[in-house]
Amino acid sequence: MKTTWSAVCAIASLLASAALVLSSSASEFPERAVEITVTFPPGGTPDVLARALSEGMSAELKQPFVVLNKLGAAGMVGATAVSRAKPDGHSLLFAPALVQSVAPLINVNPDYKPDGLVPICQAFETQMALVVKPDSPYKTVGDIIDAARAKPGVVTYRHAGIGSIPQLAMIELANAAKVEFNAIPYKGDADVPGPVLGGIIDFGPMTLSAVPVGAVRIVAIFADKRNPGLPDTPTVREQGFNVAPTSFGGLFAPAGVPEGIKATLEKSCKSAKAQPNYLATAKRILLGTNLYADASAFGERLAKDISEKKELLKSLGYPK
Repeated sequence: MKTTWSAVCAIASLLASAALVLSSSASEFPERAVEITVTFPPGGTPDVLARALSEGMSAELKQPFVVLNKLGAAGMVGATAVSRAKPDGHSLLFAPALVQSVAPLINVNPDYKPDGLVPICQAFETQMALVVKPDSPYKTVGDIIDAARAKPGVVTYRHAGIGSIPQLAMIELANAAKVEFNAIPYKGDADVPGPVLGGIIDFGPMTLSAVPVGAVRIVAIFADKRNPGLPDTPTVREQGFNVAPTSFGGLFAPAGVPEGIKATLEKSCKSAKAQPNYLATAKRILLGTNLYADASAFGERLAKDISEKKELLKSLGYPK
């Protein structure tokens, strides 16, 4: 069967037209305001960061970026809404990795599928801290561990809820030190300092960005290296326990978003996280220095986190 020159030209024209459409759709993005859903309340660390990031992305892409707070079910309400949105880049999610690694295992929600979201960029890493009241006899992690060994299940801490990163950090520490603590779950980090200061609980693990620095004493942070904002505070690793979990996260889009639009968002995210306002915000709330990763590196870190959290949650009996 012979192919005529006119047929070849027609095929070439169709391919060129298709390429032009794909190029045009990416180059014209965004066509309207972009919504960024945050799964935490206004004023929380993710909310503050999302607003700082959206400011930089809006300036570069010349469209408004609107932050929406959708709470509930450990982030599943907001994550589900974005995963079901049209994958055109105008509906995004700003959330910690736990919406893919932890929440799907501890919250039975058949409407949410983790693979309904794809990573755009990592934009933050939050460290955990161990806090005690200023006059506590516990001055090191070793002091806390020794007390737990002397009285198994008696030394008490309060954490931000089942499956929260502070709770999982303590499970890792307890496993590494082979001790047993008395864990009391509450609603969030805001519920930790009060009972610590009142002597109701012995210590508290909490997100470093939520610690009332100066009101409590920070015994250690879970991190690979010391936080630049707290150069005199040692890590848990420095004190002999090889445990350094962190909470990281960033920007996600609904699965199926075109590669051109995904690339535009990734490039804009990289630019926005380097803006003075974002860096100043990250510094003010004592974030770790490992703020940014591109879509590929973010995806690899997510896959590792999903695998590690799955094994850790088994010890808690999840999934049920």
